[in-house]
Amino acid sequence: MAENDRPQIYLITPPDFDLEVFPDRLAAVLDAEGIACIRLALAGGDEDRIGRAADAVRQVAHDRDVAVVIETHLKLVERHGLDGVHLTDGARNLREARKALGADAIVGTFCGTSRHEGMTAGEAGADYVAFGPVGETALGTGAQAERDLFAWWSEVIEVPIVAEGGLTETLIADLTPVTDFLGIGAEIWSAENPAATLKSLLKPTRP
Repeated sequence: MAENDRPQIYLITPPDFDLEVFPDRLAAVLDAEGIACIRLALAGGDEDRIGRAADAVRQVAHDRDVAVVIETHLKLVERHGLDGVHLTDGARNLREARKALGADAIVGTFCGTSRHEGMTAGEAGADYVAFGPVGETALGTGAQAERDLFAWWSEVIEVPIVAEGGLTETLIADLTPVTDFLGIGAEIWSAENPAATLKSLLKPTRP
């Protein structure tokens, strides 16, 4: 990624949301900022709930020409007219997902902090690789994806990368020259005005 390029925004939904409220909040964010892609990242295994959420998000997103990928649930992509899938286990199921969804679908994956896993995913045909968390966290092992990983990847590997997890203005300023996408979700959804919070977060990327 060139030093003067701005990373695009890869928006991540909350793990649970109110279908009567969230579509309007999402629409406000999409209307306020240019969003490249939305990841529907719902927790749980209620197929009906996830399906209704997928339909609602797809309608808002596709009305604005924004792609939607769903986390993990490969079989819901075609059923709900989505654009692809986001895997959470690195390269493990990537070839299977590509075979099932075809060449035109978006197939991306999360590779944690592992350069090796990311390279394996890229070789398996990932459209993008996400690394994180980039911010401090008490979750999991507490390991962070360091700037050096993004800097190396952007120099050597052509597969686009997403920086996600605990983004702050300071981290965004630091990572902007070395990442293709900023994965933003939890950082904004608890705010009263997510669109304004996103705009504030992105100040370091502005000229």
